Amino acid sequence: MKKKVLFISSLGGHLTQLLQLSPLFEQYDYHIITEKSIITKELSNKYPISFLVYGARNYPFKYFFKFSYNILKSLYLFLKIRPNVIVTTGAHTAVPMCYLAKLFGKKVIFIESFAKTSTPTLSGKMVYPIADLFIVQWEGMKKHYPNAVLGGSIY
Repeated sequence: MKKKVLFISSLGGHLTQLLQLSPLFEQYDYHIITEKSIITKELSNKYPISFLVYGARNYPFKYFFKFSYNILKSLYLFLKIRPNVIVTTGAHTAVPMCYLAKLFGKKVIFIESFAKTSTPTLSGKMVYPIADLFIVQWEGMKKHYPNAVLGGSIY
């Protein structure tokens, strides 16, 4: 029986990085979660995928409600999919799912953004303490995440 792996990320570069892992997908019973948009709706033709609400942080009041909704939907999706492992490239969309995974005793793998060569992301700082495996793509990031593994570029 294949392990259930949930791949989750926000839109944009985070999702682009996550999809670079697609050669791994066939090795697992996998599911992808990202934010809903015109671009990501097309991915449902190729991958098993679920969507969270897109929420830009530049509108704090709206973001609070969207983020709260996404936490509840993340719980629903977690219980529906029942993954053994969460793999994420961040950002904010993925943080609640990582904490849910730890709450239920599951593994969390976080891959810090390729774009971050010298400063950590907020989601990275939030997930680092609970990650079972934390991967950085640049040597310089090990000063922020001393227990991280240098994985090199996923591009």
